[in-house]
Amino acid sequence: MFEKIEIFDKRYSELNSRLYEPSVAADPEAYQKIMKEIKSIEEIVLTYREYKAAVQTERESLEILESGDSELRELAQLELDEAKEKTEELSEKLKILLLPKDPNDDRNVIVEIRGGAGGEESALFSAVLFRMYTMYAEKRGYRVEVVNVNETELGGYKEISFMIEGDGAYSRFKYESGVHRVQRVPETESQGRVHTSTTTVAVLPEAEDVELEIDPKDLKIDTFRSSGAGGQHINKTSSAIRVTHIPTGTVVECQDERSQYKNKDKALKVLKSRLLKEKQDKQASEIAADRKSQVGTGDRSERIRTYNYPQGRLTDHRIGLTLYKLEDILNGNLDEVIDALVTADRAEKLKESMEQQ
Repeated sequence: MFEKIEIFDKRYSELNSRLYEPSVAADPEAYQKIMKEIKSIEEIVLTYREYKAAVQTERESLEILESGDSELRELAQLELDEAKEKTEELSEKLKILLLPKDPNDDRNVIVEIRGGAGGEESALFSAVLFRMYTMYAEKRGYRVEVVNVNETELGGYKEISFMIEGDGAYSRFKYESGVHRVQRVPETESQGRVHTSTTTVAVLPEAEDVELEIDPKDLKIDTFRSSGAGGQHINKTSSAIRVTHIPTGTVVECQDERSQYKNKDKALKVLKSRLLKEKQDKQASEIAADRKSQVGTGDRSERIRTYNYPQGRLTDHRIGLTLYKLEDILNGNLDEVIDALVTADRAEKLKESMEQQ
């Protein structure tokens, strides 16, 4: 393990030196490329250096204890105990940091929310989830841009897709793929009975142009007028775009922008991301038969979470997490849930890694 980290340490020093070279300073693209590589190994290197310092403290404390100096003995024992605890803790952290990283983690994401079982109530809950994700994205400094929306008369969404742009967006949002179940008294219910509805969420890593080439001949592009719940949503010009990928039958619509060009650009981004996700999912199942350790990037038919309004309770079924702070979470404070999923995912992967050794 440490031989591999020594290579990272050496590379980290080299990269930091290169930042001060005039040729790099004058080339923004080269500078960004080096900074990206530095960031990718920085936590491993700094943790390793901290680990080495703790090991050195451990050695020095042992030497003092073995020297027989009674005045320093008590202090040396205290430092030795602290250093041992720290080296053990940092060693475990390094094992986790060295686990294979999801290559999509640093990407932007496209999130698609669709109403499921429950009709209008499901569409209303889709709007609640969109608000929750938007607020969470804003708290993390990400940018949200709506791609397409199909709104209902009561203000719900039969379907809404949006982009989230920011460093590490996929690493946080990938755990949201699946079926979200809500238990509450619907606005449309006059008897005050609790209903159960479902909404599906799909999270796609944004595809880069170099990864996926689409032959223009395989695309059918139609224009139409934007539709909506009325009022300002009605667009009298045919600026909405529908793109169909003929070989796979994948259809993407975009009607958020007034410009046909902008809608086409967004629709193609979503199309590429969907096709890339399908390609990656196929490769993953062929290689690993969809390993159980994949905690959060699951099947969109899998029920992952329940939001129970009467009890103010949220339950994530994948890791058995229950929190009685539903209102807080729906206001975009999702970190406690996602951090727990990240921890569980890493623990499973670490276990699997150790079993393979």
